[in-house]
Amino acid sequence: MPDNLTQELALLPRLGVADLRSRYAQLFGETTRTGNKAWLVKRLAWRLQALAEGDLSERARRRAAELADDAELRLSPPLIPGTATGGGSASLPRQRNDRLPPAGTLLTRPYKGTTVQVRVLEHGLLYEGTIYPSLSAVAKAVTGSHCSGYRFFRLLPKGVAS
Repeated sequence: MPDNLTQELALLPRLGVADLRSRYAQLFGETTRTGNKAWLVKRLAWRLQALAEGDLSERARRRAAELADDAELRLSPPLIPGTATGGGSASLPRQRNDRLPPAGTLLTRPYKGTTVQVRVLEHGLLYEGTIYPSLSAVAKAVTGSHCSGYRFFRLLPKGVAS
Protein backbone atom coordinates (compact mmCIF):
# COMPACT_ATOMS: atom_id res chain seq x y z
CA MET A 1 0.00 0.00 0.00
CA PRO A 2 1.49 3.40 -0.94
CA ASP A 3 2.53 5.68 1.94
CA ASN A 4 0.18 8.49 0.92
CA LEU A 5 -2.75 6.03 0.90
CA THR A 6 -1.76 4.77 4.36
CA GLN A 7 -1.62 8.34 5.63
CA GLU A 8 -4.96 9.24 4.09
CA LEU A 9 -6.62 6.15 5.57
CA ALA A 10 -5.19 7.00 9.00
CA LEU A 11 -6.56 10.54 8.70
CA LEU A 12 -10.16 9.51 7.95
CA PRO A 13 -11.26 8.65 11.52
CA ARG A 14 -9.99 12.05 12.73
CA LEU A 15 -12.16 14.01 10.29
CA GLY A 16 -15.55 15.41 11.22
CA VAL A 17 -18.76 14.20 9.61
CA ALA A 18 -19.04 17.31 7.41
CA ASP A 19 -15.51 16.76 6.07
CA LEU A 20 -16.21 13.06 5.50
CA ARG A 21 -19.39 13.88 3.58
CA SER A 22 -17.47 16.37 1.46
CA ARG A 23 -14.78 13.76 0.74
CA TYR A 24 -17.49 11.24 -0.11
CA ALA A 25 -18.95 13.63 -2.69
CA GLN A 26 -15.47 14.05 -4.23
CA LEU A 27 -14.75 10.33 -4.44
CA PHE A 28 -18.17 9.01 -5.43
CA GLY A 29 -19.44 11.95 -7.49
CA GLU A 30 -22.66 12.16 -5.47
CA THR A 31 -23.72 13.42 -2.07
CA THR A 32 -24.78 11.26 0.82
CA ARG A 33 -27.46 11.97 3.40
CA THR A 34 -25.95 9.82 6.11
CA GLY A 35 -24.27 11.28 9.14
CA ASN A 36 -22.98 7.94 10.41
CA LYS A 37 -19.28 8.59 10.85
CA ALA A 38 -18.23 4.93 11.13
CA TRP A 39 -20.04 4.05 7.89
CA LEU A 40 -18.55 7.03 6.06
CA VAL A 41 -15.02 6.13 7.21
CA LYS A 42 -15.41 2.50 6.06
CA ARG A 43 -16.94 3.45 2.73
CA LEU A 44 -14.29 6.09 2.01
CA ALA A 45 -11.47 3.72 2.99
CA TRP A 46 -12.85 1.10 0.61
CA ARG A 47 -13.12 3.63 -2.23
CA LEU A 48 -9.61 5.01 -1.68
CA GLN A 49 -8.16 1.50 -1.70
CA ALA A 50 -10.15 0.52 -4.79
CA LEU A 51 -8.92 3.60 -6.65
CA ALA A 52 -5.30 3.09 -5.56
CA GLU A 53 -4.98 -0.67 -5.96
CA GLY A 54 -7.66 -1.48 -8.50
CA ASP A 55 -11.24 -2.62 -8.24
CA LEU A 56 -12.68 -6.07 -8.93
CA SER A 57 -11.70 -7.69 -12.19
CA GLU A 58 -14.29 -8.02 -14.92
CA ARG A 59 -14.29 -11.80 -14.39
CA ALA A 60 -15.04 -11.34 -10.67
CA ARG A 61 -17.86 -8.91 -11.50
CA ARG A 62 -19.43 -11.40 -13.94
CA ARG A 63 -19.17 -14.22 -11.37
CA ALA A 64 -20.77 -12.05 -8.67
CA ALA A 65 -23.62 -11.18 -11.05
CA GLU A 66 -24.13 -14.91 -11.81
CA LEU A 67 -24.27 -15.75 -8.12
CA ALA A 68 -26.73 -12.94 -7.46
CA ASP A 69 -28.99 -14.13 -10.30
CA ASP A 70 -29.00 -17.71 -9.01
CA ALA A 71 -29.62 -16.81 -5.38
CA GLU A 72 -33.11 -16.81 -3.96
CA LEU A 73 -33.10 -13.41 -2.37
CA ARG A 74 -35.13 -12.89 0.78
CA LEU A 75 -36.62 -9.49 1.37
CA SER A 76 -37.71 -10.27 4.93
CA PRO A 77 -36.49 -12.69 7.58
CA PRO A 78 -38.13 -16.12 7.83
CA LEU A 79 -41.24 -16.26 9.98
CA ILE A 80 -40.85 -17.86 13.38
CA PRO A 81 -43.77 -19.96 14.63
CA GLY A 82 -45.46 -18.34 17.59
CA THR A 83 -44.78 -14.76 16.56
CA ALA A 84 -47.48 -12.32 15.53
CA THR A 85 -46.90 -12.98 11.82
CA GLY A 86 -45.68 -16.57 12.03
CA GLY A 87 -48.91 -18.16 13.19
CA GLY A 88 -48.98 -21.37 15.17
CA SER A 89 -48.70 -21.68 18.90
CA ALA A 90 -46.07 -20.00 21.01
CA SER A 91 -42.84 -21.97 20.94
CA LEU A 92 -41.71 -21.29 24.51
CA PRO A 93 -43.93 -20.09 27.35
CA ARG A 94 -42.73 -16.95 29.02
CA GLN A 95 -41.03 -17.56 32.35
CA ARG A 96 -42.68 -16.02 35.37
CA ASN A 97 -40.76 -13.13 36.89
CA ASP A 98 -39.62 -13.87 40.46
CA ARG A 99 -40.10 -10.22 41.45
CA LEU A 100 -43.88 -10.50 41.00
CA PRO A 101 -46.11 -11.33 43.97
CA PRO A 102 -47.72 -14.80 43.96
CA ALA A 103 -50.50 -15.56 41.48
CA GLY A 104 -53.87 -14.39 42.76
CA THR A 105 -52.47 -11.25 44.42
CA LEU A 106 -54.43 -8.07 43.75
CA LEU A 107 -52.22 -5.01 43.23
CA THR A 108 -53.96 -1.72 43.99
CA ARG A 109 -52.66 1.75 43.20
CA PRO A 110 -54.40 5.13 43.30
CA TYR A 111 -53.81 7.07 40.08
CA LYS A 112 -55.33 10.43 39.08
CA GLY A 113 -58.42 10.08 41.25
CA THR A 114 -59.12 6.43 40.35
CA THR A 115 -58.02 3.14 41.79
CA VAL A 116 -56.04 0.88 39.48
CA GLN A 117 -56.45 -2.83 40.30
CA VAL A 118 -54.37 -5.55 38.67
CA ARG A 119 -54.63 -9.28 39.42
CA VAL A 120 -51.41 -11.27 39.19
CA LEU A 121 -51.94 -14.46 37.18
CA GLU A 122 -49.63 -17.43 36.77
CA HIS A 123 -48.59 -16.15 33.32
CA GLY A 124 -49.47 -12.48 33.02
CA LEU A 125 -51.43 -9.72 34.70
CA LEU A 126 -55.16 -9.03 34.35
CA TYR A 127 -56.20 -5.39 34.07
CA GLU A 128 -59.67 -4.33 32.92
CA GLY A 129 -60.34 -7.64 31.16
CA THR A 130 -57.04 -7.70 29.26
CA ILE A 131 -54.06 -9.91 30.10
CA TYR A 132 -50.73 -8.09 29.91
CA PRO A 133 -47.31 -9.78 29.82
CA SER A 134 -45.61 -7.41 32.26
CA LEU A 135 -46.19 -4.74 34.87
CA SER A 136 -44.62 -2.20 32.54
CA ALA A 137 -47.23 -3.03 29.89
CA VAL A 138 -49.99 -2.45 32.46
CA ALA A 139 -48.38 0.82 33.59
CA LYS A 140 -48.23 1.96 29.96
CA ALA A 141 -51.91 1.10 29.45
CA VAL A 142 -52.79 3.12 32.57
CA THR A 143 -50.56 6.16 32.02
CA GLY A 144 -50.26 6.21 28.24
CA SER A 145 -46.47 6.36 28.35
CA HIS A 146 -43.69 3.92 29.13
CA CYS A 147 -42.58 3.66 32.73
CA SER A 148 -41.28 0.98 35.04
CA GLY A 149 -44.15 -1.19 36.21
CA TYR A 150 -42.37 -2.03 39.44
CA ARG A 151 -41.88 1.66 40.16
CA PHE A 152 -45.48 2.52 39.17
CA PHE A 153 -46.93 -0.15 41.48
CA ARG A 154 -44.27 0.61 44.13
CA LEU A 155 -42.90 -2.94 44.22
CA LEU A 156 -39.23 -1.97 44.33
CA PRO A 157 -37.14 -3.73 46.97
CA LYS A 158 -36.19 -1.83 50.09
CA GLY A 159 -33.22 0.46 49.63
CA VAL A 160 -33.92 1.20 45.96
CA ALA A 161 -34.75 4.84 45.33
CA SER A 162 -38.08 5.46 43.65
